[in-house]
Amino acid sequence: MNTSSTRTSGRTSPRPRLARAGLALLLGWLAAGCASQSTGPSRAPQPAATTPTPTPTPTPTPAAAPVAATAEPATAGERPAYAELPPLEGEGWQPLYDGQSLNGWKVTDFAGHGSVEVKNGNLVLEMGATLTGVNLVNTNGIPAWGYELAVDAMKVDGQDFFCGLTFVVGESCCTFVVGGWGGGVVGVSSIDGSDASMNETTKFKSFESKQWYRLKVRVTRAKLETWIGKEKFADIKLEGRRISMRPGEIELNQPFGLATYQTTGAYRSVQWRPLK
Repeated sequence: MNTSSTRTSGRTSPRPRLARAGLALLLGWLAAGCASQSTGPSRAPQPAATTPTPTPTPTPTPAAAPVAATAEPATAGERPAYAELPPLEGEGWQPLYDGQSLNGWKVTDFAGHGSVEVKNGNLVLEMGATLTGVNLVNTNGIPAWGYELAVDAMKVDGQDFFCGLTFVVGESCCTFVVGGWGGGVVGVSSIDGSDASMNETTKFKSFESKQWYRLKVRVTRAKLETWIGKEKFADIKLEGRRISMRPGEIELNQPFGLATYQTTGAYRSVQWRPLK
């Protein structure tokens, strides 16, 4: 029987040697690669690639609009000192103060009165020991009945009345007191012998310094009325009533006058008109 198909000669087959050699080469190559990585520069692990978030474009801030110049005083909290008041309602108003001088007026002879001056168009009564005032000499024919008076007045400094407006009511006179008895009393002195602090016209109002207030009185045969701005303060039916001045120095302010009490006051408009 032929055994060449099942036995080989005494030589060892070359295939196992080749396989071992190839494996040795592969191991050597891998070792060399690991060595080169361990001796090379270290690299920080790289994060996974992400889509960059776009940075929003900032919205430009619009420039501030220019502020118009105003008549606000420099001191914080003060009201505008020369704010315009609306024109007087009605027709036929006539000025009693020219805005430039004391023409038609004289200083009232109150004891210890302050100085009286025209400053920047305003008639200013400076604070005195008690009363400071002026009398209207040229009355321009103001009648005893049937007329209106209007005054723009300001408290500049002080804690008492900045306007005592004395005027004629028929055969007598009285005073519209604004800011008296410590700064807040408004009323007419006197009604049936009671002054502005204790009669039916007595009211209370807070007044700001360096702010203009429009005062108005209306005298008819039937009624005596007063206003500050559009707010009515007195509405007195005159039949059977006694109208008079408060006794004392204020009587020197008759028949028409302006006065302050331990206070500096300013006036920029004094006008009257006849009623039809």
